[in-house]
Amino acid sequence: MRRTLTILVCLSVLLGGCKAKEALDAAGISRDLEKKGTTDLMKEVADDTYEAPEDGKLTDAQMQMYLKVREEEKKIARVAKEEAKQHADKAKASGEKSIAGMMEGFKTLGSVADLLTADIRAAKQLGYNTQEYLWVKEQVLAVSGAAMADKMNEAISAQMNAAIAQAKKAHDEATDETTKKMYADMLAAYETNKNEMKSNEAADPALAHNRQIVAKYENELNAYASELAKYTDNETDAQKSVEDWSKQVDKAVQDARKQQ
Repeated sequence: MRRTLTILVCLSVLLGGCKAKEALDAAGISRDLEKKGTTDLMKEVADDTYEAPEDGKLTDAQMQMYLKVREEEKKIARVAKEEAKQHADKAKASGEKSIAGMMEGFKTLGSVADLLTADIRAAKQLGYNTQEYLWVKEQVLAVSGAAMADKMNEAISAQMNAAIAQAKKAHDEATDETTKKMYADMLAAYETNKNEMKSNEAADPALAHNRQIVAKYENELNAYASELAKYTDNETDAQKSVEDWSKQVDKAVQDARKQQ
């Protein structure tokens, strides 16, 4: 019993210490946002230059940079969102047409700008070239987009295959030429659509390489989920919504394959 109590006390102290550190970090971020606004930040960013590689391929170091920036960005985004909410509440309480309300309204816009540029600010604070970071982020988001497109295409393909199987069965069971021709034309249209889908799936060497790099570190859909989380009240809700979507698509594929 005494040992259990000791463990609980230690955990309470540890959790309290973590919350205190988070509060201190948030206070520090808030001071930095007040000291250096978005306009000042963008002036600094304008000095950065980066020549992207001709082959468009990411490196492990660049992916690691992206992940570090993203973690720091989350902290800044949380503070910016909270400050935007506080300013908006104050503007509403003061009356949006009053001078105090208008001032709080301007501050709200400033906090929204801080939110939109949280990743750039994070990259700058961590000492990275912001232009390189922005290029890397673009490639990572392209990977997320490709992963989403693949899942959708898989579902469409499975549903099309199910439709083809049903059309073939109906064609074979048809007893008159008119009905047979109708299903034959339907099957030809399905095949044309399938061939068009395949032609659109031509491999991009850079994208294929980048997908392998991203997959070494996380699920390909995480970048999209993280981007979505910045604009939601609960970060875990954004992650869950992407996971739920992925599960729903997988279920649609399984259901379609059962009909083949």
